[in-house]
Amino acid sequence: EKRDMEWESPWGVGFPGWHIECSAMSEKLLGTPFDIHTGGIDHIPVHHTNEIAQSECASGHEYVHYWMHGNFLNIKDGKMAKSGDDFIRLQTLIDRGISPLAYRYWLLTSHYRSAIDFSFEAIEASQTALNRLYDAYLSFGNVSGEINSAVIEKCRAFINDDLNTAQVIAYVWEYVKSTDSNANKKATLNELDKILGFNFSLQKKDAVPEEIIALAEARLLARANKDWTESDRIREEIETKGFAVKDTGDRYEISKK
Repeated sequence: EKRDMEWESPWGVGFPGWHIECSAMSEKLLGTPFDIHTGGIDHIPVHHTNEIAQSECASGHEYVHYWMHGNFLNIKDGKMAKSGDDFIRLQTLIDRGISPLAYRYWLLTSHYRSAIDFSFEAIEASQTALNRLYDAYLSFGNVSGEINSAVIEKCRAFINDDLNTAQVIAYVWEYVKSTDSNANKKATLNELDKILGFNFSLQKKDAVPEEIIALAEARLLARANKDWTESDRIREEIETKGFAVKDTGDRYEISKK
C-alpha cells in the first residue's frame, strides 16, 4: 500500500519518520534555536537524541536551549499508556464527580521529573484541598486590593527553579493563612492564577439559606454566653442540613458540605 508521503532515494523508498517530523515542525513554527522542548523521559535515549543530531547538523547551531522531561504517571503495576486497558481520561474523573482541575492541582503538587502513582483516593484528596482553597478565596469577599509583589516574586523564583510547582502550592497555602489583608490576598491569588490555572475568578459562593444563617447567629450568641452545650447542638443541626460552620475569631464561615 502506498503511503501519502513516500519518495525514491538512493537507498530505496523512503518516507518521513518521527524524528524528522518533529525537527521540521519545530523549525517551521518556532525557529531554531528555541527555548524549551518538553517530552517524556522515554524520549531521551532515541527520539530527542535524533532530533538534536539531525537539527544541529542541518543548521550548524544549537537546536534547543532547555530540555524538560516529564516522568511517568504510574497506575497499578506500570506506567499508564494510551494502548493499555487502564488508560484514565478526564472524562473518567468527571464520571466519578471529580473536577479536572482537581487533577491539575494533584499534578502541580509533585515535581514534573518525579514519577507519581495514580489513585482515585489521591485525586479525591486533591479535590478536597482545592475546594478549601476556593472557600478561602470566596471568604475574602467582593473586595479590591493590591497585588502582593513579594509573594509573586517568591512564586516566580520557585517556578524558575526547574518548574517547582509543588513549592508554589505549599507557599500559596502559607500566604492564604497569612496576616495580609483579604483584599490583597484576593488580588494576589488572581495574579497567581495566571500560573496555577485554577479559575479562581469563576468561583461563586452558593447562597446560604436564611434558616442556616439564623442557626449560625444563634450559635454565635450561645458561644458568646459560653453555652457550649447549645453551641454544639446547633452545630450538629447545621451539619444535618448539609452545611458546615467554621469559627473565625468572633465571627463564622458557612460552607456547603
